[in-house]
Order: sequence, then structure tokens, then C-alpha cells
Amino acid sequence: MAGLSADGGALAGVAAAAGTATPAAAALVGQVYRPVTSLGPGRRLGVWFQGCTLACPGCMSRHTWEATGGRELTVERFTALWRAALADGLDGLTVSGGEPLEQPAALAALLAAADAERRRAGRPADLLVYTGWEPEELAADPATAAALDGADAVITGRYRAGQPTRLAWRGSANQRLTTRTALGRERYAPYLDHRPERPELQVRVSEGEVRVIGVPRPGDLGRIERDLVRRGVTLQETSWRP
Repeated sequence: MAGLSADGGALAGVAAAAGTATPAAAALVGQVYRPVTSLGPGRRLGVWFQGCTLACPGCMSRHTWEATGGRELTVERFTALWRAALADGLDGLTVSGGEPLEQPAALAALLAAADAERRRAGRPADLLVYTGWEPEELAADPATAAALDGADAVITGRYRAGQPTRLAWRGSANQRLTTRTALGRERYAPYLDHRPERPELQVRVSEGEVRVIGVPRPGDLGRIERDLVRRGVTLQETSWRP
């Protein structure tokens, strides 16, 4: 039997072990994976933060909500992973969740380390962050919002199941893609209003789990589940159902 999890923008990876308090500069994460090709332009390193209290109705990754799972990712370990990703020619970093802004110090530390390493390597690899916070919430809490200062682009807004969209890398029509730097504007300008014919999804099978990385449209996960059943894969649980 297998479990099926959806890992997307404001969607995240599978919790591993019981969580404990972590140092401010370390992040509690559910998954780190590369290459990610479905959450931002090019081939990317993906980091999914663990823990989310926003609990958007219809969220496809409920397994990311609990802050008692996941594993610690130190800045040192992240830097080593990012350095290897840059050496392999990856184009950027995507940080999702869970909710990254529930660990603002850790998010700021990882973005700072990513920027320092890309400068050292002389690589224009962009830094994209997903958050469920709304723009007005960011404006009302500048101390927390400052954790996003290192990002080249940010996708903001709650997931709203009743507002489907075809906009690239966004789960609902209210979510906004905002560029913050010259690199962000260069890299993301073609995608601000881009509506691909179909979303790009990655399917990863490992250790009895099937993980879907990306932002599926309504009905996509059900179709994947039915296809797996036809192929003889029995699903023990899925991440998008209560």
C-alpha cells in the first residue's frame, strides 16, 4: 500500500520524525528535493517548511500542518545542498510549506545563505518563496514580513478552493506573484499572467509513498489516484482529505 501526498506552492512534503525545538537559524522542514521543475522557472532546489496554522479549506497537503513533524535543516546543511545544486546548474530555489513565515528567523537565514552562496558561485539563481499570508497581513506585520526581504519573487495569498486559476504556479486566482528584485523581474516577468495549457506536475515514488510536486488543477489529484488504482497501487491515505 502507498500514501499519496501533494507537494506544491503553499503545499509541502511528508513529515518524517517527531519534531523538537530548533535553533533560530535552523528550519523545521518536511522535505528537500531536487530537481523541482514545477514550482518556478527551470530546474530548482525545493525546500518545504513544516507547520502551518492557516489551515486553508481544501488544502492538498494537510500533512504539512502539524509542527510536530519534519526534521531540522541547519543553515550549514542547507548551504551544502544549495552549493551542490548550483554546481549542477540548477536555476533557482523554491521555498514552500507548510507556512515559511511561521519560522521567520529560519527563513531569513536560509535566504541570506542562498544569496551569499550564489554570489560566491557567480550564478544568477533566483529565490522564490510561497506564503499563504495576504499582502495586507504582510504590511501590518513588517517584522515578520522582513523574512521575505531576501527573496527575488514571492507568491502570496491563501489557497481558495472556490477560485481555481490557470495562472502558472498559483493554486487559486487570488494568489499574487510579486517580483522584488531586478533578477526577479527578469526571471518572472514572462509568467505574471502566463496561463499554460496544463500545469506541469512531477510524480515521485519512494519508500511506499507517491508524491505529486506542483500545483494541480481541480480534479488532477483524483485522476492520478484513479490511475494508480488501475495500475494495482492501493492507497492507504491521501494528503488532501481530512
